[in-house]
Amino acid sequence: MINYLQLRNKKLALLAAFFIAAISFVQAQKKTEIIWDNYGVPHIYGRNVEEMYYAFGWAQMHNHANLLLQLYGQARGRAAEYWGEKHLASDKQIQLFNLPDSSKKHYARQNGESKKYLDAFVNGVNAYAQQHPESIDSAMKRVLPVTVYDVMAHGKRVICLEFIAGGDLRTAKQLTSAGSNSYAIAPSKSASKNAMLVANPHLQWNDFWLFFEAHLTAPGFNAYGATLVGQPTLGIAFNENLGWTHTNNTIDVSDRYELTLKDNGYLLDDKIESFEKKIIQLKVRQTDGSFKTQDIELSYSKHGPIVGEKNGKAYAVRIAGLENAFFAEQYHNMAKARNWKEFEKAIKMLQNPFYNVIYADKAGNIFYYFNGNVPKRIEGDWKFWSGTVDGRFSKYIWNQYHSYEELPKIFNPSTGFVQNANDAPWTSTYPMVLKAENFPSYMAPKSTPLRPQRAINQIKNDASITFEELVAYKLNTGMEAADRFLDDLLAAVKKYPDTVAQRAAAVLQQWDKATNVDSRGAVLFARWSDMLRDSMFSIPWNPEQPITTPDGLKDPQNAVALLSKAATDVEKMYGKLDVAWGEVNRFKIGNYDLPGNGGSGNYGIFRTMYFAKNASDNKGYAVAGDTYVAVTEFGPKVKAQVLLSYGNATQTGSKHIGDQLSLLSQKKLRPALLDRNEILKNAEETELLTIKLKNP
Repeated sequence: MINYLQLRNKKLALLAAFFIAAISFVQAQKKTEIIWDNYGVPHIYGRNVEEMYYAFGWAQMHNHANLLLQLYGQARGRAAEYWGEKHLASDKQIQLFNLPDSSKKHYARQNGESKKYLDAFVNGVNAYAQQHPESIDSAMKRVLPVTVYDVMAHGKRVICLEFIAGGDLRTAKQLTSAGSNSYAIAPSKSASKNAMLVANPHLQWNDFWLFFEAHLTAPGFNAYGATLVGQPTLGIAFNENLGWTHTNNTIDVSDRYELTLKDNGYLLDDKIESFEKKIIQLKVRQTDGSFKTQDIELSYSKHGPIVGEKNGKAYAVRIAGLENAFFAEQYHNMAKARNWKEFEKAIKMLQNPFYNVIYADKAGNIFYYFNGNVPKRIEGDWKFWSGTVDGRFSKYIWNQYHSYEELPKIFNPSTGFVQNANDAPWTSTYPMVLKAENFPSYMAPKSTPLRPQRAINQIKNDASITFEELVAYKLNTGMEAADRFLDDLLAAVKKYPDTVAQRAAAVLQQWDKATNVDSRGAVLFARWSDMLRDSMFSIPWNPEQPITTPDGLKDPQNAVALLSKAATDVEKMYGKLDVAWGEVNRFKIGNYDLPGNGGSGNYGIFRTMYFAKNASDNKGYAVAGDTYVAVTEFGPKVKAQVLLSYGNATQTGSKHIGDQLSLLSQKKLRPALLDRNEILKNAEETELLTIKLKNP
């Protein structure tokens, strides 16, 4: 017999439990929440957008506190005061370009909403430091509290002084390893008939080059992506409707002028102009904790700040975009855009002076845009402006930029794809749509290196690309140089036989033409390829055949001699000719030491990696290359696979330092966790933030 009273009480108990759980959930939602997944990615659920950005600042400190404070201290121009004389040159440069003071002026120009978001981000940074002092090195605490001006100056330093002007500010700067790959696939070329996007920057694996991966959600806002550490907005991202990525642009937005000195001034249009000068005082921390003060004289010409003098000449650098104040606002608007029209409105702000934009959306649109603040110049071609400009003539001092409408761009080409692998805009799709002759000759160079050739050749004939195929294209480690020249080299060995070369050829004949961890022959071929020069090709690169040239070996006998030398070198270094690529090239961070794959874009490798050789063991260790990867399909429900090569943290003790290297070594990506239920299944920590917003 049923006991209705017991049943009734049981139902009431269950109902009460349900309501208690529901009330607890609602109460939890009264606080902004960070769910940390098992790869250290924060999934932020803000009660509003302002609190979302607060949590974003908090999350960056959680994973990168010491690095973040170091970067902000440098951007403040007081790093020598905090950490000693080795930072003095950096401080001088920051002050020379007036970043601290200009940031204050730029902040004052923000609208109310942008100010709230920037303030909230900084509040989150400082709140974390206040609540977790034990996690921060004592030397880094000297920077606290962080100000909104530090954040804005940091952004300007990274984009303008490092990405844009690094080559002009320093001789032989290591920016050669900076780059990116990208694809946007239209529905006409997609097996699912959904547009797809590949994001894949290649930067150094340290310092301000590092990316931070995050998922930001608030009412009216939902975006997943990555940003350079210390930036207050996502830099590469997607939402449920659209996504974008960036590649380093073949753009000249920084110019170096040589000034002729005379009578304590410089010549300009046959007149002597005086330098503007100012003296600043910089404190320098000594090893005993005391300070010395140095007077630093800064000089300015009409061309720009003076960065050095030599042999009766002074050198000035003029950088585009330093005056841009609304970078964060533009990127916030890009991330919250719901369609092409809203996204285009955001990028028309032209607040980022440098990167290409590659875009795809749920409606099936794809887009390539040669973005940047390109100066309007009165004369001169790409070669002229890429070199040192004669500073004696005021006509070379530019003051205006090309408009959005005047810059190269492609929207929904009939080819069904756009790509950029740091090549000029002319090969952004193939067959080519944009023509160099329709733009000023200084707009971009005409060359197409092997890596962008690889990018195009991988997909141009694939009429129905699946998501899985697109992932495989991204992870492809093949050498375009091998596809182009290996047959010619093997034929040359047959024609000009040599004992050492024949042994080398036997290895190369069995090689898979790739740089996988177990590829045997790649080390040998790379060594040979490093010896080649442009003059050694029978068919040089031709702008009319941009993806099939150069080709052929002009002097086959010499090519065989070079192979013999390469084989001798490899055998001496590694004891065998068929050493595996992953034995020689390694992914190493902390206690992780794994076989590497991929290689330099100079070989035409799409899976781009740069390995620095260690003289003690003759092995190369990855220092740059593939960083953040996102392959996204914009179907009815967006899906993505991602990877952040070196892991999402640098803070001492974090288990996420290097924890994605095993996936990198295995050529695998991981699912981007977008659904809350999936996030909770893979959660390792949840934080509920008590947020007190205030003006910094």
